[in-house]
Amino acid sequence: MKLLAMAMAFFGLTGSALAAGMLKPGDAFPAWKLTDQAGKEVSSADMAGKTYLLWFFPKAMTPGCTKEGCTLRDNYAGFEKAGVQLLGVSFDAPATNAEFVAKYHFPFRLLSDTSKTLAVAVGAADSPSRIWARRISYLVGPDGKVVEAYPDVNPGAHADQVLADLAKLRGAK
Repeated sequence: MKLLAMAMAFFGLTGSALAAGMLKPGDAFPAWKLTDQAGKEVSSADMAGKTYLLWFFPKAMTPGCTKEGCTLRDNYAGFEKAGVQLLGVSFDAPATNAEFVAKYHFPFRLLSDTSKTLAVAVGAADSPSRIWARRISYLVGPDGKVVEAYPDVNPGAHADQVLADLAKLRGAK
């Protein structure tokens, strides 16, 4: 019985977010205001006119989240070259995210959605009672619209996937 409960919790955590109301390319990304690891407010208004990847991760300093964060860190130059800012989002407190940034030398901000309001609005959580965010991402364009939605993120391959999509988008222009 305990094993069944653990399996259900695992699949609930990693299941596709499409059924949970993910946004689609072309949708307007909702307005948001969150606190970064340094205690500074960051908002969608601050990001207006910029392209950014908002990547939701379940829990700071856990194996999958560390792998994803480190892979994004290791590919940071590619994102900079493409003009894309990286913003990680979890339900962790800013102090926890600050430890995560310091431990792994992340060059990007980690934001705290402790109210889970943004997560619920974009499909990273079904409700505010969810313990961890789903591992999903959105590439948001300078106009505030979703360029690409990533409902099933592979922590070790996500950076490469987004960079490949950015290259395709540049080629299509």
